Amino acid sequence: MSHKILVVEDDAATAAYVAKGMGEAGFTVDQADNGRDGLFLASDGSYGAIILDRMMPAMDGMAMLKALRAAGIETPVIILSALGTPEDRVEGLTNGADDYLVKPFAFAELLARVQLLLRRSGGGSAVVTHLRHEDLEMDLLSRRVKRGNRTIDLQPREFRLLEFFLRHPDQVVTRTMLLEGVWDYHFDPGTNVIDVHVSRLRRKLDEGGEAGGSKPLLHTVRGMGYRLGPDN
Repeated sequence: MSHKILVVEDDAATAAYVAKGMGEAGFTVDQADNGRDGLFLASDGSYGAIILDRMMPAMDGMAMLKALRAAGIETPVIILSALGTPEDRVEGLTNGADDYLVKPFAFAELLARVQLLLRRSGGGSAVVTHLRHEDLEMDLLSRRVKRGNRTIDLQPREFRLLEFFLRHPDQVVTRTMLLEGVWDYHFDPGTNVIDVHVSRLRRKLDEGGEAGGSKPLLHTVRGMGYRLGPDN
């Protein structure tokens, strides 16, 4: 079962908030801002779950849900809506939704409900919540990083940078990969922003040096990029 999530939501702020949180929880997230585009994306059945708003342009969430079910696509759907009367909930569930969460909502509850849907459909094991390499460990839910017994305090960008390295251990990660994967840049800004952040991250990872039991873990590969792993 895929751990891709589709977020169909026309409110840009809500969509960005949900997509960011789901991405941090280890999901791959696609987005659509109307039911017509959402239906097109969802029609291949490749998603582990769909988070669906009700009131949207082009095609509303309920119409999209009915079309999905009529096409025989059984991807778990959780409706996320400001319409929260008992009648609204019953309508959503009757028309094929697997769960219904009323706005405003706590992201932790949304995540827990999505993970429950995935477990029920056999996809829970695909959800990554911890990343580990050597003695370095990252908890994606609590946002905590430890090396051995030492807790490492990271800024948000440093956390994303380390997460990227942990998802590509023992591989050479190029600057282009980091610009696209961490900064969402699809061009070279012509600055040393990557070098500065990598340098800060390296200092935090290696604090205390080998005398403190921490061998260098983040290495520069001259002319190519960086690599997370033991020194070769």
